[in-house]
Amino acid sequence: MEKQYRAVIRQKIVDSIATSPPPLTHRDVWLPQVRGKATAVIGMRRAGKTSLLWQILRERLASGTPREGLLYFSFEDERLAGLQASDLDLLVETYYALYPDWRDQRRAVFFLDEIQLVAGWELFARRLLDSENIELFLSGSSARLLSREVATSMRGRAMEAVVLPFSFRESLRHQGVEPTGNVTQLPKAVRSMLAKHLLTYLHEGGFPEAQGLDVRNRVELLKGYVDLVLLRDVIERHAVAQPLALRWMVRQLLGNAGSLFSINKFHADMKSQGINVGKDTLYSYLDHLEDAFLVRAVNLASDSEARRRVHPRKIYPIDTGLIPIFDRSGKANLGHALETLVLHELDRRGAELGYVRMVDGFEVDFLARYPDGHSELIQVCTHLDAPETAHREIRALQHAASDYPDAQQLLLVLERPALLDLPHDISLITAQEWLLMA
Repeated sequence: MEKQYRAVIRQKIVDSIATSPPPLTHRDVWLPQVRGKATAVIGMRRAGKTSLLWQILRERLASGTPREGLLYFSFEDERLAGLQASDLDLLVETYYALYPDWRDQRRAVFFLDEIQLVAGWELFARRLLDSENIELFLSGSSARLLSREVATSMRGRAMEAVVLPFSFRESLRHQGVEPTGNVTQLPKAVRSMLAKHLLTYLHEGGFPEAQGLDVRNRVELLKGYVDLVLLRDVIERHAVAQPLALRWMVRQLLGNAGSLFSINKFHADMKSQGINVGKDTLYSYLDHLEDAFLVRAVNLASDSEARRRVHPRKIYPIDTGLIPIFDRSGKANLGHALETLVLHELDRRGAELGYVRMVDGFEVDFLARYPDGHSELIQVCTHLDAPETAHREIRALQHAASDYPDAQQLLLVLERPALLDLPHDISLITAQEWLLMA
């Protein structure tokens, strides 16, 4: 069997080195840069993890690394079925047999895709970092290469690069209409074009394969993504005993983006439907869905762990394109989609997030704390033309600012209102400008 594996591995290495990086839409993914650490590229299925590996390879090639020093190797190959961790040394030995000048003398870069298919890969990866002059990128299905598992199994030897579906800017780039220059000084025609694209993005989302599809094909594609995540990354992986309760939870979460989600209330709803499932089980299901990157949970912003625990979390889907598929209200729900889009953009910018709820009932969508120390209170709203809406959103920010006086107050809207008297300490900006500023 080893002889068979050796021949396949050799051929895959030769083929990989001879392959030119494919032309792909550039992704704006933050990559950690700490020598001696592997980079674990993680994210939901079909978000573009493999494409990012090829992008990094192409960038290293452009910066002067010879092609033979850049090895992309996918373990998703039926000829490698049954490969064990003890067989992984064949990859290293075969590579250096083909390119002996790279051993110890030069720093090769290995991109190991779908490595989670080999049980025990973690020991191999750690040893590779310790014993060879190799920069290591790891990626694969989120079913077996989750962020918390990488942190545990690699014992501090890996850092994460999270791949989300296309951002708004990336979707524009994919379509060849990404604007250049100062986004606040664009011509009126360009601003109108961007506004139209933003409305389309809010409805269709950013999954790369879904771009440009008609409604029926897009819906079926995205439904398939959700079903695959549920089956492979949750039900099979965690031996879910109550798949019906899990699917009810998914429909509830994806169809009510940005809503507060209470396990206690959902447990009561399940009980009323005759579904007997424990609260602890439901908490586990929610954790599994977040681990699989299908949803993103936001806690109450509070320095008190007790307060965070007793308050429900706000739940958002990984992509705005999932909202109209699971929302049965029949409404456009642009506000929910815009809030979801802002959340993921804040994640891309590295912000630590929470939502603010005051004792008087006022609520602000996000308190964002950035790595450089500054913070923002962000309220998201589609339109402010109605005086009562503007008054409510402004008062919420002002009340929250009393608890967070150092935070910049920001009001994000789809369209700038014709007339609005804003307090001097609140900044209003259109969503399309804010999304394109980074």
